[in-house]
Amino acid sequence: MKTKFIYLITLFFLTASVSAQIDRSVQPKPGPAPKINLGKPQTFELKNGLKVLVVENHKLPRVSASLTIDNTPIFEGEKAGVSSLTGSLLGSGTKNIGKDAFNEEVDYLGANISFGSQSARLSSLSKYFPRVLELMADAAQNPIFTQEEFDKEANLLKDGIKSGENSVQNIANRVQNLLAYGKNHPYGEYTSIATVDNVTLADVQTFYATYFKPNNAYLVIVGDVDFKEVKKIVTKNFIKWQQGVVPSYDIPTTVNVSETEIDFINMPNAVQSDVTVLSTVDFKMTDSDYYAVLLANQIFGGDFNSYLNMNLREAHGYTYGARSGINPNKYTAALFSAGAQVRNMVTDSTVMETMKELTKIRSTKVTAEELEIVKATYVGSFVRNIEKPETVARYALNIKTNNLPEDFYETYLDKLNSVTIDDVERVAQKYFSADNARIIVTGKALDVLPNLEKLPYKINYFDKEGNPTSKPEMTKPIPVGVTKQTVIDGYFKAIGGVDKIKALESTMASYEASAMGSTILSTEKRTATKYSNETSMGGNVLAKIIMTKDLVTMNKQPLPPAMANEMNYTLGTFMEIGLLANENSKLSGIENVEGKDMYVISTKGEIVSTAIYFDIETGLKMKEMQTISMQGQTQNQESSYGDYQEFNGVKFPVTKTGNLGPQVVTFKLVDAKINEGVSESDFQ
Repeated sequence: MKTKFIYLITLFFLTASVSAQIDRSVQPKPGPAPKINLGKPQTFELKNGLKVLVVENHKLPRVSASLTIDNTPIFEGEKAGVSSLTGSLLGSGTKNIGKDAFNEEVDYLGANISFGSQSARLSSLSKYFPRVLELMADAAQNPIFTQEEFDKEANLLKDGIKSGENSVQNIANRVQNLLAYGKNHPYGEYTSIATVDNVTLADVQTFYATYFKPNNAYLVIVGDVDFKEVKKIVTKNFIKWQQGVVPSYDIPTTVNVSETEIDFINMPNAVQSDVTVLSTVDFKMTDSDYYAVLLANQIFGGDFNSYLNMNLREAHGYTYGARSGINPNKYTAALFSAGAQVRNMVTDSTVMETMKELTKIRSTKVTAEELEIVKATYVGSFVRNIEKPETVARYALNIKTNNLPEDFYETYLDKLNSVTIDDVERVAQKYFSADNARIIVTGKALDVLPNLEKLPYKINYFDKEGNPTSKPEMTKPIPVGVTKQTVIDGYFKAIGGVDKIKALESTMASYEASAMGSTILSTEKRTATKYSNETSMGGNVLAKIIMTKDLVTMNKQPLPPAMANEMNYTLGTFMEIGLLANENSKLSGIENVEGKDMYVISTKGEIVSTAIYFDIETGLKMKEMQTISMQGQTQNQESSYGDYQEFNGVKFPVTKTGNLGPQVVTFKLVDAKINEGVSESDFQ
């Protein structure tokens, strides 16, 4: 016991002595960068030019392999989408094994095989790797492109394009790339329904035959394998892959604007704006500035604690996240971009704050602490990653495809740590343009243009295809005598008569759609004071919403009271009855939607906001947009109505089109009733 006591006393005084010698007011100096002993993959090359990199790792009985064809960027022009369709069709069976048998065997082996237009990947247990690699090689070299599969994939691609046409982010990304690079640049073109319609099965076959060649191909294999065995297996399965002359495209030179400007794309349905500042710059991994640019971008907008995010998110609450990025490109100009998605009302402020932070990183030296923190972040990430065998393979592939020095990653940390404060300022001025940048704003003109016009930048206007256009028509004057009451009464008159609609005791409408291989049924039932909507798929109820004046439940779970309060205006045999009585709704203007002028009646709440569009000519409701903002998340839902037909003396829209996840789905009316088919049990 005495011995233990003496030990504790000794330990206490030793600890106190050490603590006394440390000045905790002074930040410790970083130690030397860790010595990097990066393993090198074993390599070999086939006569057809296929280069193979193998990293043996026997910790787990698994293997992964990736085939990368490093062609120059491909310009598809009027057939944009042919590469996407080629990638979708690869793996749909081979000349030696049908699609179903191929997929069944892959599943049976517990493996995964996927393809892109210039790539292929697999993962499997090591004992099945020889067969799985054989399947991937067969599919890569002996594909069968059938008209049936082509038609299916083309329709899926067009559905995806349609679903993205109302997405602010999709349109913003499209036009940003187009304006930065130009329509004749591989990075500036985009896939549209028109270009997909130009693509034939023969085009896919030609694209594959032209570009899917081993000349510039790399096969990287990582996992529980033996190099000698891998060499035999790969040679056996890929030696017959024929070389060919792969054409290259003369990539146009990119040109930034002569002075910073705002490029505006009008999205009338937008509840948020996408604000992105961008410019192109010559930046490659082989540049001596590479390391300094990485650190400068990290400080400016590369992570949560960056200048940009701390300003736009933390200081002002404009957005849930703001970031910047610049990725090196060996073929053409790199793109530097910075921005965020923000509320409409703060779009102009976001532009100014982003430009303020951009000016700051270019003109004010970062602190020693800021620089050391981002260096430590990169060092920690790098050291963690090199423990992974797939990192060794990826770094080796980077060295090959980017013409990097063999010791690029061995000296990575030393070069990163040698970056100085002056280096950060210098590269920010060189690579992060503030004077020749495009400030691309994609949003709702009615909400954001008046304030954008007050900023000290010229504004140019573009449509959703990136074509120059005139300034959007902001609003049309509402004719004298037109009110919310007259618009809604006009709608009631169009569907059956004002008095008749207001006298209804109940309504019921069932709509059916096909999606994801199943039938979806949505049934809506209404009385003057209650509402229910039941959605089922394949006969199974997915969701049931019940609403009364004071309560909204989903699957019997109450939604927040504030949400219920903001939604109760939709009660009534037709929701427009409640809309008419709602004090927070108003006739907000006239907007042109797809060539038709429409009255817009809107509501705005803390959680739920809506905009309902009525065709001026027919009086019919044509579109409804709803935004729900809750718990830091925003969900937008848009529905379009058409083909009104009479049921039991009242007109209902026969088609309702809306988004179901990423897919656009059209519901068809299968049954409609008035004053029957609704009971009290429907609201329990």
